[in-house]
Amino acid sequence: MDSATAAALARDRGYDLHLLHCSYGQRTETREHECASAQADRFDAADFLRLRTDHLSKIGGSSLTDEGRDVSEADLDSDGIPSSYVPFRNANLLSMAVSYAEANGCDAVFTGAHSEDFSGYPDCRPAFFETFEAMVDVGTKPETTIAIKAPFAEWSKTDIVERGAALDVPFEHTWSCYRDEAPACGTCDACAFRLQAFRRAGIRDPIEYAQRPDYTDQ
Repeated sequence: MDSATAAALARDRGYDLHLLHCSYGQRTETREHECASAQADRFDAADFLRLRTDHLSKIGGSSLTDEGRDVSEADLDSDGIPSSYVPFRNANLLSMAVSYAEANGCDAVFTGAHSEDFSGYPDCRPAFFETFEAMVDVGTKPETTIAIKAPFAEWSKTDIVERGAALDVPFEHTWSCYRDEAPACGTCDACAFRLQAFRRAGIRDPIEYAQRPDYTDQ
């Protein structure tokens, strides 16, 4: 839902969209790809590319890619790095996105990362994106200028839901669950943050859940 809202925001700012989906061995990659494809159709994207890579799942270290590890139950008050953290994932994904952007003459790479992410994931911090942009400037052709845009870096997930609704994002074609492809479990961290945000925004989340707890008191 964060990436879909970032795409809608980019389009609202006048960008033509080249949408990229990465399947890297995550548990819900098939459902995520279905949603990304639907977003490409909805936003009339100039291009839609799916990349498949298995190196992150082979490296391991995350419950998202290792079927032998359980995805933790939601703990929205935890200050620790959750088991779902994929080591240095965003650097890997952004590198592919920058290659795609440079090959297509794009001006920017948008990511939906936000403040509630970087409380648990070190590669979602604003400083990470700022530093990555400096690396892109050094590592691409002299005539290439690609900005790394993380417009929600200081936003809450509730802010993203509200902005997405205003931009008519088809939230029914988004997926956040870390465990299951249908229905969403409702009890992993990703589901919990999402359900909490929709409830706080006063909007019903349109996707199906096995459980739909009320997380607004957290």
